[in-house]
Amino acid sequence: MADFFKNKVVVVTGGTDGIGRALVEMLLDKGAKVATCARNHDKLYQLQSEHPSSYLHTMVADVSSENDCRRFMETTLKFYGSIDILINNAGISMRALFKEASIDVIKQVMDINFYGSVYCTKYALDSIIQQKGTIVGVSSIAGYRGLPGRSGYSASKFALQGWLEALRTELMDDGVNVMWVCPGFTTSNIRNAALNKNAESHGETPMDEEKMMPADECARHILKAIQKKKRTLVLTFTGKRTVFMQKFIPGLADKLVHKFFFKNGKLVK
Repeated sequence: MADFFKNKVVVVTGGTDGIGRALVEMLLDKGAKVATCARNHDKLYQLQSEHPSSYLHTMVADVSSENDCRRFMETTLKFYGSIDILINNAGISMRALFKEASIDVIKQVMDINFYGSVYCTKYALDSIIQQKGTIVGVSSIAGYRGLPGRSGYSASKFALQGWLEALRTELMDDGVNVMWVCPGFTTSNIRNAALNKNAESHGETPMDEEKMMPADECARHILKAIQKKKRTLVLTFTGKRTVFMQKFIPGLADKLVHKFFFKNGKLVK
């Protein structure tokens, strides 16, 4: 797999934490030319300082801003000359019942998770078509099954997968592979940064991170799927089971999901 990524230009959004950081570091180890962005300047600086001799282009950018996405792709093209692979990884979650959440929560989640991928893909697309490359969207089980307390997050991932599916079909004649990845429950900062009902970061998660797939293991699966030009990748037993049940016995899935997320009528996860 190392040879496949050697000298390829790979863009990873949200590359300073969790799956994104694991992807950046693995790609650098495989000899790829990597570009990544994040909102936190200090984390980007730290990442850059840890890989001083590698091909690594970083930029402070908020993917919910079309101008930031455009500039990020323009500087990457100026830095490397082309883009072979785009991994739309940057994302944010939420944890609030819809009846209690402000509309701004839904909007922020959609702006980052859906429109962030749209913006980045739009400004990288010409080069990816020229290179007959790959577009990846890091989605979620919430893109197959709506999750309580994550209505906006689920909406953003359903939108992302529908858009990528359309894009995959549009770009078949151009030799571009489009795929979406559903990591399941993976160790990541996304739950700590999840928005509460007031669109503020929770700063903590009720989930047991120790029982989740490590981010580096998830990254390995993603890179392998890119090389194999897969259509979709669903990770973890729980994730695969959820997708299966949602497709074939959705009524039972409703009950089991409710049981998992609620206790005594209150959202606990």
